Amino acid sequence: MVELSADERAVAAGERGEGAAMALRIVAEAARLMGAPRLIPIASAHIDGALYHGDSGTLFAERLVEGGARVAVRASLNVGALTPAGCAAVRLPPHEHEMARRMMRAYEAMGCEPSWTCAPYQAGHRPVAGTDVAWGESNAVVFCNSVLGARTNRYGDFLDIACAISGRAPDYGLHRRQNRLASLLIDTTGLSPELRRSDVFYPVLGTILGRRAGSAVAVIDGLQDCTTEDRLKALGAAAASAGGVGLFHVAGVTPEAPDVTAALGGEPPRERIILAPADVAAALAGLSTAGGTGRIDAVAIGSPHLSPAEVDELERLLAGRRLRLPLYANTGRHVLAPLERSGRRKALEQAGIVFVVDTCVVVTPILPELDGAVLMTNSGKFAHYAPGNTGYAVIYGSLSECVESAVAGRLVREPRQWS
Repeated sequence: MVELSADERAVAAGERGEGAAMALRIVAEAARLMGAPRLIPIASAHIDGALYHGDSGTLFAERLVEGGARVAVRASLNVGALTPAGCAAVRLPPHEHEMARRMMRAYEAMGCEPSWTCAPYQAGHRPVAGTDVAWGESNAVVFCNSVLGARTNRYGDFLDIACAISGRAPDYGLHRRQNRLASLLIDTTGLSPELRRSDVFYPVLGTILGRRAGSAVAVIDGLQDCTTEDRLKALGAAAASAGGVGLFHVAGVTPEAPDVTAALGGEPPRERIILAPADVAAALAGLSTAGGTGRIDAVAIGSPHLSPAEVDELERLLAGRRLRLPLYANTGRHVLAPLERSGRRKALEQAGIVFVVDTCVVVTPILPELDGAVLMTNSGKFAHYAPGNTGYAVIYGSLSECVESAVAGRLVREPRQWS
């Protein structure tokens, strides 16, 4: 039985309109199903449900709008199914295109921020450590919990907007401190410092974490002085794609893990995994599904969306050269706008970069339809989802390898420090 406050009961009965009542009833029913005894107030939300997957999602959002629903807390929007004019073309049929457009407008009508990015934490939406929020989008959830130290479960489509409208979330799971303690220890100290300080390592480590941890909370040791925000972003995204990870700790780095002992709550780990080079090599090999081919039809980066620092690195690696293969750079409008003002966007597009903004190539049809097509990426998340969502086989590599391959028009590999 979920205990509702007098105010919550009044909202559920329709005191603030049918849209708000519907949202509160959805959250209360989710709490009942999860065994939560009560609802708790939230500080913000990140909405994944505005991505078109069928007409029912559009009709649900429009029903909320018709009922007068408005978000009660700050609510940023994850990627949609469309991208602004002047960027990559979306190949949705007319009906689906119109329904996706209507869905995006409905969420904006409810007061959600038109951020349209899977990396809201790099677009100014950074809840304070210790605050309760209701975020959707798996990479955003794991970053919010792990790197920012705010508290959220993995909220699915439509429950996320219901939480935002009601300003409430079920009191269970990762909202509770005891459920945020690590039970699994992953030791990376046996790997070379060069590897642990390389960008290409973090999606591979995230894949290992997701497959070994599932939905358990792990603490990773050995990454002190090795991480950046973008590396932690890549780590979390791959872990959330390969498993059900909603929270991880990095000893000496993330806010709830000043050291391994604190992350474990003073208890011994139920399992200790000591990573060896062979473990990393096996996970690396598993990210590529294209076999031994040297064929590449396109390159895609930016899942999660590229940060300004990652665009800077892309520009540095390109070094004024032109591409022989299309390189799809997925990012948010918060990154694209400064590029437009400085003239850098035009120069990058003239070199062959295709900016994909407000969406990405794996969630909506942008990549050309080709038989036996191969996509190269530096994203663990793209590597996980691209074969099923796009039909493209995948080759995983570093950002430098992606750029060099796009310039050469064929696969280019560079020496690695995997041993």
